Amino acid sequence: MARKLGRTTDHRMAMLRNLASDLIIHERIETTEARAKDLRSAVEKMITLGKRGDLHARRQAAAFLYNQEANEDEKVIQKLFNDVAARYEDRQGGYTRVLKLGPRQGDGAKMAIIELV
Repeated sequence: MARKLGRTTDHRMAMLRNLASDLIIHERIETTEARAKDLRSAVEKMITLGKRGDLHARRQAAAFLYNQEANEDEKVIQKLFNDVAARYEDRQGGYTRVLKLGPRQGDGAKMAIIELV
C-alpha cells in the first residue's frame, strides 16, 4: 500500500509526477525518505515502459510524466526512451538507488537522495 504523505490523492499524484519527471531529467534528486521510496516504484515503471519502446508505452509514459524540457532540444519523454531506457537494456529491474541522509535541519525530516543507477 502506498503512503499518503499527508496529501490528497490529486496533490500526491501531481507531486509524484513532478518528482518522476525531475528524476529523469536530472538523474539524481534530494527529497524526504518517504517520498523517495514512493517515487522509486513510479520511476521503475516508467523505465520499464521506456524499455518496451512501442507507441502505446510512449503514450502511457506521456500520460504520467510532465513534458518538461531536459535541455534545449530534448524533452522528458525523449530522454526516457532514447537515453535512459537504452542504458538499462540488459538490466532486469532495480534502476534506482535510495541513499539515506541525516535529518533535515529545519524540521528533522529524514532525508534521502534518489538516483538512477
